[in-house]
Amino acid sequence: MAVLDKIKILILDDEKQFTEELSGFFQGSDYESFEANTAEEGKRIMQKNEIDLLILDVRLPGVNGLDILKEVKSQYPNMEVIIISAHGDMDTVIKAMRLGAFDYLRKPFRYIDIQIAIERTQKYLQLHRKLKRMEERNSLISKTLEEKIDRQFIGVSHQILEVFEQAITAANYPEANVLITGESGTGKENIARIIHYSSSRKDHIFCAVNSSAITESLLESEFFGHKKGSFTGAIADKMGFFEVCDQGTLFLDEIADMPLSLQAKILRATEEKVITRVGDTNQIRTDFRIISATNHDINKGVEKKKFRLDLLHRLNTLHIHIPALRERPEDIKPLLAHFVEVYSTRFNKPNLRVAGEVFTTLLKYDFPGNVRELRNMTERAIILCKGSMLGIKDFPVTIHRNSNREDQTDSFNLKINERSLIEKALKRSRFNQQAASDALGIHRDALSRKMKKYNISNDKDEE
Repeated sequence: MAVLDKIKILILDDEKQFTEELSGFFQGSDYESFEANTAEEGKRIMQKNEIDLLILDVRLPGVNGLDILKEVKSQYPNMEVIIISAHGDMDTVIKAMRLGAFDYLRKPFRYIDIQIAIERTQKYLQLHRKLKRMEERNSLISKTLEEKIDRQFIGVSHQILEVFEQAITAANYPEANVLITGESGTGKENIARIIHYSSSRKDHIFCAVNSSAITESLLESEFFGHKKGSFTGAIADKMGFFEVCDQGTLFLDEIADMPLSLQAKILRATEEKVITRVGDTNQIRTDFRIISATNHDINKGVEKKKFRLDLLHRLNTLHIHIPALRERPEDIKPLLAHFVEVYSTRFNKPNLRVAGEVFTTLLKYDFPGNVRELRNMTERAIILCKGSMLGIKDFPVTIHRNSNREDQTDSFNLKINERSLIEKALKRSRFNQQAASDALGIHRDALSRKMKKYNISNDKDEE
């Protein structure tokens, strides 16, 4: 993007920590960011600087963000606006789009979400600046993500090396769709990025979408895009995920939670590689690859008529399963060493060492949160560490042995081993959920949610 000046972004939000964190994320990229925590401060910045993009909280002290939006679009018609809010509803979304907002994000969102929103906006900014064409379709996304998102492959176990080999094989077949399975926190999106950036599609966009996070009323518009005037609030043409991912990769996370109403349309688009925007009749050809992921048993979803078998067959051309961290304990040490290096550098605590007791003790821990839990544990330990040596006291969990699970504590303490205790409680109650929830000391609805979270069946015939 050498032909362009840096895109100037103003973040207007009353939460100072939020504006600082988001501004920090933009640092070193193709953006120049400004922060404001009041409407008055934001207006002063807009008067002194040619702002390209405003990230605007809909709720500000003493003023309605929608009023700010209206004023901005009146005074700075070429400025793009992305509305954000922790209290979003459809009425607010519609009003914001009608007043000229380009996109709407609900807090909390991941940095990838704001990246995707900005990447769409970038296409319009470049048009306004009368560029001939984008030098790269992923000029905002892939370069920044390659720098900021850890795609290094860490692990020495034969299980994880096999996963890596499968990922490289998948990368060599860029037309084949891939299904990645594994427990939450095992690194499914990381493997998806390795596949993408090792493939011939690496110079194009990698778009990550949480299949269950989009409201059903916006699903079709988000995936297929829409034509200006196709519905209330559609004030401009908008590309959907399929169109944005032309020649790139669309990563569908939590695919098992995708609403049935969308699955047939996803299947057709995947098979034909042709889409039609909402409210339009023109067909658009787009060449995308789908990598999907789930921590559920998707075959059970098919059996229960919650997931289409034909769509599963289309998505499951290649299947990669990532084992839980407890199944490959030899990866704990290299992962811990890697995270210590990353966070000691980030928090300016160089030359930190790890006591031998840490490695020894963590090998006995079950890691229900998998690699994500180890990463978070290490980050916290480094933040709280006072000296130059990380000891077991710096880690926030109670370590217990996992080598003989059936002999572990008989207490139904969810903090120690939630999934194991739920399974034990169900078995002892002969899969009576009310009795099991009473034994665990939680409400039956909470037990049902946790069973879904850990993909625990209530079928006693499966014992």
